[in-house]
Amino acid sequence: MPALLPPPRTGAARLLDPEHLTRVEDGERLHALLWRPGPGWRMVSSAVLGGGIAERAWVLNAQVAHGYRRTDPARHLAGLARAAGARGPGVGLMTAADVSAHGRARDGGAEAVATAGISVRGWAAAPQECTTGAVPPGTVNIVVALPVALSDAALVNAVMTATEAKVQALLDAGLDCSGTPTDAVCVAARAPRDGADVHAFAGPRSEWGARLARAVHRAVGAALPAVAHP
Repeated sequence: MPALLPPPRTGAARLLDPEHLTRVEDGERLHALLWRPGPGWRMVSSAVLGGGIAERAWVLNAQVAHGYRRTDPARHLAGLARAAGARGPGVGLMTAADVSAHGRARDGGAEAVATAGISVRGWAAAPQECTTGAVPPGTVNIVVALPVALSDAALVNAVMTATEAKVQALLDAGLDCSGTPTDAVCVAARAPRDGADVHAFAGPRSEWGARLARAVHRAVGAALPAVAHP
């Protein structure tokens, strides 16, 4: 498998600071974002690799070719992460969108990075039965980092809040949809430490949920293709 090569790291330090990686696969130059915060993080994710709630050490958001046909995406993502030097358990997301054109935002300590492919989009409650078969990986992927600890319930609440903020960003951009069939979210929060507060809420009117929502809203808006904006 070809190696993923990061460019020199530049710019001010951030909590959520992914490396931009490139590779050549099937004759096509593809990009990826790899965030390696290391130990001490609990993540909740809907991703195909490392989904659920658990301690994770990295998050990979990898671009794949349009017309992706592999039937082992988790294995594929795990191999890409190993090739980039990621170690330990992690989260892997994929998209056909160019992840080098990502959007990012901060709000009061909450940080978000989003990638947006919207060629296959629609409403979650579709008026007719969905067809069976593979769905093209267009995909809006969202990764959020919070510098505080959250309970399990608050982690789930944070996914809800991030999703609501994503839909708001899509509507504000003039898109008549709630997302794509393959959207994924990953929220990372600090692992609880002795004596540190563990926040029980992450809804849009809680302290950290509100910050998360504003960061996601701006990051998704920045990631949307220019043609999406009115």
